[in-house]
Amino acid sequence: MKINTPFPDPPAPGTAITVADGILWIRLPLPMALDHVNVYALDDGDGWTIVDTGFDTRKTRAIWQDLIDGPLAGKPIKRVLVTHHHPDHVGLAGWFMAQGATLLTTRTAYLQARMLVLDEQTTAQSEQIAFWTRAGMDADILTQRRNERPFNFADCVHPLPLGFTRLIDGGTLTAGGRTWDIRMGDGHAPEHATLWSRDDAVVLGGDQLLLSISPNLGVYPTEPDADPVADWIASCERFQPHARAEQLILGGHKLPYTGLPLRLRQMIENHHHALDRLLAHLGEPRSAAQCFAPLFKRQIDAGTYGLALAESVAHLNHLHQTGRVARHMGQDGAWYFTANDNLEISPQDAASGA
Repeated sequence: MKINTPFPDPPAPGTAITVADGILWIRLPLPMALDHVNVYALDDGDGWTIVDTGFDTRKTRAIWQDLIDGPLAGKPIKRVLVTHHHPDHVGLAGWFMAQGATLLTTRTAYLQARMLVLDEQTTAQSEQIAFWTRAGMDADILTQRRNERPFNFADCVHPLPLGFTRLIDGGTLTAGGRTWDIRMGDGHAPEHATLWSRDDAVVLGGDQLLLSISPNLGVYPTEPDADPVADWIASCERFQPHARAEQLILGGHKLPYTGLPLRLRQMIENHHHALDRLLAHLGEPRSAAQCFAPLFKRQIDAGTYGLALAESVAHLNHLHQTGRVARHMGQDGAWYFTANDNLEISPQDAASGA
């Protein structure tokens, strides 16, 4: 078994590629290291169901208008299906809703996105600063973040009106001339919807089933003790009985591919290997910010620092909650993690919950 990419060249902005009967693949730009998001248009005859939306920017809205006038043949976008709450996927959902579209998503994705759009801050909150301190954030970066306006969802996500249609794990959906089984994943985002066609071998995978890269498994101040690594591995294992080599996987980034059974094994093994490397790195106490080297194959710069720190915390949380490391609070206010086999912990640290 191997992984194949039957569509090796992505669509140019404002164009679309037919990847299956009644399904168009569209790519939209993103202003970040991962510089694109894939969205899909499902032909419902008298209109379209689109899967994910891109950021709410003037440039993206102009590209959508070109698409509506061109590949979408002027037919209305009647439904917007959002796989999960991240800005590159939900950004323009409210914009389409304002033009008459119905939103389909999970309850968690809707509530999370709506809450974050409404939660606009001009300075970092005390809980964020405490979280970054406990993760051992670089002092210069921490000072910068204390003094700058933080990223807000509202910067790139259109306001979400009240009202949506809920996607439920185990439910079904009709779109693009197909009946789709809805299966939820977790880890990258809570209650992430994936859709599996009953009528042919097509799967809409969002960020849960990506080719060649692992989506960010991050921990954030909203839930500082979360274990998304356990959620991610469990999700991949739940998908395995449904995976077939011939299925065409339409992901939220990178290229469409076949070979899902192998890809699921890779995604599980990649994180087990990362955890093993991290554990070997913890022969002496280290904070999350001191654990980039064993986790990432590239240099972490200012543009990727925040995501790297969130993912480092996630893997340390998993090792801590599975009993393979202990932690103690340093005098600088950061958590320091040590592999249990090498642990010498003071009674004071033990009493503090290390």
